[in-house]
Parts: sequence; structure tokens; C-alpha cells
Amino acid sequence: MKFSEIIGQHHIKNHLMFSAKNGRIPHTQLFIAPEGAGALPMAIAYAQYIICQNTKDDNEGGKASCNLKFEQFQHPDLHFVFPVATNNQVKSTPISDDFLTSWFEFIKETPYGSVNDWYEKINIQKKQGNISVHESANILKKLSLKSYEGGYKVVIIWMAEKINTEASNKLLKLLEEPNDKTVFILIAEDEKALLPTILSRCQILHFNALTENDIFEGLVNKENCEEADGHSIAKQAQGNYNKALKLYLNVEEEYPFDEWFVTWVRSAFVANTNPQVVSNLIKWSETISAIGREKQKQFLNHCMELFRQAMLLNYQTPELVYLEAKVANFKLKNFAPFVNENNILDIYKEIEDAIYHIERNGNAKVILTDLSIKLTRLMHRK
Repeated sequence: MKFSEIIGQHHIKNHLMFSAKNGRIPHTQLFIAPEGAGALPMAIAYAQYIICQNTKDDNEGGKASCNLKFEQFQHPDLHFVFPVATNNQVKSTPISDDFLTSWFEFIKETPYGSVNDWYEKINIQKKQGNISVHESANILKKLSLKSYEGGYKVVIIWMAEKINTEASNKLLKLLEEPNDKTVFILIAEDEKALLPTILSRCQILHFNALTENDIFEGLVNKENCEEADGHSIAKQAQGNYNKALKLYLNVEEEYPFDEWFVTWVRSAFVANTNPQVVSNLIKWSETISAIGREKQKQFLNHCMELFRQAMLLNYQTPELVYLEAKVANFKLKNFAPFVNENNILDIYKEIEDAIYHIERNGNAKVILTDLSIKLTRLMHRK
């Protein structure tokens, strides 16, 4: 992967190349980046730069045969670790190596893809993937082998917040004092979800969300997007190139998030004066709880964004609004008066709490029903 293939993040590229050229390569680094910011392709490009001993700015000038192997992301000195779970093919103790064929397809097709995209790729949408203690043992085994190129070995751990506690404890010593010329690159979206003991052993590099101009240039130059469409999509993407690509390719959502949102807020609004409608909210909770936890979290984040868009309309800033619920007979501007400074923070807090409890395997039906009842009160707050 060449650095020029990565959208934006020029200061990160320059920092990584400069430090490598000067022989300052930390043995354990942590890339904190929001979804779609390009941390995974950056980690691969950086791994190629140091493994192939490149000297030029676009991953050239080093070993030609080594760079050729990186075109397929399958270099013997590059190892990947990522969250997995059992599926129809892997029945027990899953580890990353069981899914490598799918993984290489995934990073070729969607290098900016999300963890939910990955779960769909390996058909575990209704499960929460993790990096288990079995993975730790496999890493130790791989790193005991001699380097193929005679230089650096690099382990990229994608979505490091999915490392479970048992695996973390196994990895701590290795992260603190890895073998000679062994580099760990951890990638995470949520710094708070990582154990403090792991954070303390890493040199942390924060990625910003991509700028609108970065996304616009990526769409126009790489996807041959029309400029007018590129500007519109870049604004909607909110710094997430994965989201921008889905908007450009007009990828249909597997689930009707907008319809679920409208059903939810309408029922919650009426339930305050008509208790019989509470049964509709319970049915709604049953529907959402039937999908996978990752999709539940994705849906609740979508709801938060729609509430935010409504508030912007309520405060007369339509130029900042880019999202509309695509449901017949529903207009966000008509809903907007019910989202204001007296309830928006509490709505956000309740949804964030629901996401937190869903992540920790709480009963989704109970969590969503409780959230819905709270919303019936909050929406009527003047």
C-alpha cells in the first residue's frame, strides 16, 4: 500500500516516514482514529515502509520483491489480528488466521470499512466479535519464528478495543518488551474502551476525521465522482470516507433505520397522553432487539444524528442540515420543535447509556424499552 493511496492525513504520513528514516520506530504504537479516517491503510503503508526498508516518500527505494508481496497484503513478516467470532465455517475457538482469505478480500475491497462491514463479510452480524486469549497464543507462536526479510516483523491489531481481558493480560509483557525488531501497531476507535495497562505501553497517535476537501478529492480522483456530487457527499460524510463511499455507491441499508426512528418517536410522543400506545413501544423494542448488537448500536447512533439534525432546524440553521429521514409523511422540520436545549442533552445521554449497556451484553429488549419510556417524557419537555 502506497502512502499516496491514503486519503488526507498528510501530517501523519510525514511523521511516520520521518521517524522511520531517522531510526526512531517505537515498538508499540496505538493509532486512535474515528471510523473512515484511514488508520488501517496507514498502518499497512507504514508496515511496508519499514519491512521493505523503503527510503522514498511513496514506499519505494527499498526491496522490490518485498514491495511486490505487499501488493496483495500477504508478506510473511506482516501479521494481522482482528475481532472474530464463530460462524457456519468456524465452529469453535476462532482466531484471525481462520478468516485470512476473507480479511485480504476485505482490505482490498474496503480498506476504510467499519467493524460492522467486517462482521457482515464473515457473517457474524448478530454476534460481537472479540480478540481472545487463543489469539494471544497464536501471536506468540508467530513471533517466535525468524523474520523472512531478516529485518522487522509487524503485527497490526485492528479494533484493539475488542481485545478481551484474558487476552490483554497475556499480551501485556509482549507489548512492553517485544522481541528485537518487532513492531506492534494497535488500531482503535474508542480510546476509553482500552485497558489502562495497554494504553500505558503504547505510543499514541491520534488521527483526525478527514476534512470535507480530503473526501471530495478522494471521490473525484479515485472514484471519478462528479464534482457537484462530490461536494454534497463530502458534507454528508462527516469526515468518514467509508460513509462517503457508501453514499456515492448508493448502498442500500439492510435495515430500515429511518422507518424505525419515525415509528419510535411517533409512538413515544403519543404514549405520554395515551398509555395504551406503550404496547407499540414494547413491540418496537422487540423488533430492534432481534437484530445483532452491532446493528443495534449503529441504529442508535443514527437516531442520535437525526435528533441533532432536528435541533439544528429548530435553531434556524438549515445550512448545517444534511440528513433527512426518508419516510413518507414525515418531515424533520415538523419534528424539530420537539428537540431543544432543554431535552437534547438528556436524549443523547439516555441513548449513549443504552449503547453502553448493549455493548456489555445487557438484555436489548429491556434496555430499549426503558429508553423508549424515558423518551416519552423527554419529548414533551418544553
